[in-house]
Order: sequence, then structure tokens, then C-alpha cells
Amino acid sequence: MNPSTNHQKIRLFGIPNCDSVKKARVWLDDKGVDYEFQDFKKSPLTTNQLKNWCKHVGWETLVNKKSTTWRALSPEIQKSVTNESSACQLLVEYPSLVKRPVMWSTESEQVIVGVQPSLWEEMVGVK
Repeated sequence: MNPSTNHQKIRLFGIPNCDSVKKARVWLDDKGVDYEFQDFKKSPLTTNQLKNWCKHVGWETLVNKKSTTWRALSPEIQKSVTNESSACQLLVEYPSLVKRPVMWSTESEQVIVGVQPSLWEEMVGVK
């Protein structure tokens, strides 16, 4: 992590070996953005964190239905995910289902899910 030239406090959530998370980390490092990284396999997400993100991006955005973890779930479990509460419960149990990376500004409360450099630029104030 590099010294930051911005004033946002950035937290990046994901899994270190995920290609999308690697892209985000390289992008942040290249831009000189100071950030905290949380590996949610080692430091699990909480229901409160997930509910907060859902307020900003919606539970449908957070659940990665294209993942191998999703495809491995039984059809019954997949069909049970119908709202924020059921989604958050499943994401706590199966953190690999969270679409990655999740970038969060602790100051503006902005949440960006997935690889979106143009939105990251706006969040952190760099080009």
C-alpha cells in the first residue's frame, strides 16, 4: 500500500487470489491510493456490513450468480435467495458468493462492486 494523495479512506474486500481483486489492488497501488484490504475468508463479513452494502448497491448486485460456488448450491438453496435478508444470510455462510471486489469509502459510504475503474477514479479522486 502506498501513501495516499486522496482524503478518502478506502477499504477493499475480497479474496487475494481472485483475479478481479488482484486487478483492483494493482490499480489502487498504481494510483498511489492508500487502502485497507480485508480477505473475507480470513476475516468474515458480518451481516451488518452486508446490509450496509445492500443499502447502496442492492443485494442482487452482491450475489455472484455466475460463480462456481453459486452453481454448486442446490436448486432449493438458490431459489431461497429472494430478498436482502436471505441473501445476506447466504453470503455470510458462503463468502465466495460475494461479487468481487467490493470497494468501500468509509467517508462517503460509497460502495462499488466489481471491476469498475472509472467509478473507482471518481471515488478516490484520481485519474
